[in-house]
Amino acid sequence: MGINLNGNSHRPTFVSMDLGTANTLVYMSGSGIVYNEPSIVAYKIKENRIIAVGNEAYKMIGKGNKSIRIVKPMVDGVITDIRATEAQLKYIFAKLRIGKALKSSIMLLACPSVITELEKQALKKIARNLGADKVYVEEEVKMAALGGGTNIYAPTGHLIVDMGGGTTDIAVIASGDIVLSKSVKVAGNYLNDEVQKFIRSQYGLEIGSKTAEGIKVEIGSLAKYPDERRMNVYGRDVVSGLPREIEISPEEIREVLKVPVSRIIDLTVQVLEETPPELAGDIFKNGITINGGGAMIKGIDRYFTDTLQLPSRIGEQPLLAVINGTKKFESDIFEIIKAEKVHSKLLNY
Repeated sequence: MGINLNGNSHRPTFVSMDLGTANTLVYMSGSGIVYNEPSIVAYKIKENRIIAVGNEAYKMIGKGNKSIRIVKPMVDGVITDIRATEAQLKYIFAKLRIGKALKSSIMLLACPSVITELEKQALKKIARNLGADKVYVEEEVKMAALGGGTNIYAPTGHLIVDMGGGTTDIAVIASGDIVLSKSVKVAGNYLNDEVQKFIRSQYGLEIGSKTAEGIKVEIGSLAKYPDERRMNVYGRDVVSGLPREIEISPEEIREVLKVPVSRIIDLTVQVLEETPPELAGDIFKNGITINGGGAMIKGIDRYFTDTLQLPSRIGEQPLLAVINGTKKFESDIFEIIKAEKVHSKLLNY
């Protein structure tokens, strides 16, 4: 893969991970983003052995057999299987062949705001087992703001909406940190489920989660867009059990998506209601930045603008915002380490 293992000779290798519900991404100093694949693990049940991770495991969804078990280590922003998480990360780093670089490395983990302190400690332990010397955990929404082009260090308020696969985090950020944040389990996977339910109830057709996601990506929108076209969808007839094809329109899917997204709008209003007045004034000027996979839904920025009467924009490279944020945060981490060393010396003086 052309990964540079040398890094900066004056300091240890910096490794960061975006442990998302939908995708896992890994960044390494000197090499850039070295891994970006779905957060999915496929096991051989009898031997309890991993046979595929990421893209290869994703291909097996809905097409496996009784001897294979598909596991998502993180669901709705919560770690559902810590062993699968550890196995997944070991598999990834073995595949990347960067075990040597992990020895005495500095690792930053970007995690959803809903993970518990126990889960954080478990993740830190996994990272140390992989060879990391120091491990830091930061909230995804903060990293997404930084990676999406927001100057989080300025003494001014910014409202960030980070729509991932399992959760949507909404936060007010100022002077380098989160002032307040709220989270809702309405995000990419939830939208896929709503599309699935609609196709079943409206057309009597059973479709898989991958097909539902394809519909959302292909014709999903929250406002009219140029060259709208209908889409052919294949699935299994609920009554006859036979394969069948239907045709759906962007208007239909638009109405499906508006219902769950309105819940995100409602939560955004709650955050705004609790925002200190001075920061609320900043947000009125700076507007809302939308990051994550949900930012790719056509017209979502316009929908937020029209509904909340606040300027809204899509962040830079919204799908990579979190991992790009960890990359920008690298210098901060080494400043933190320097400060910790100084503090330790003062305590021992």
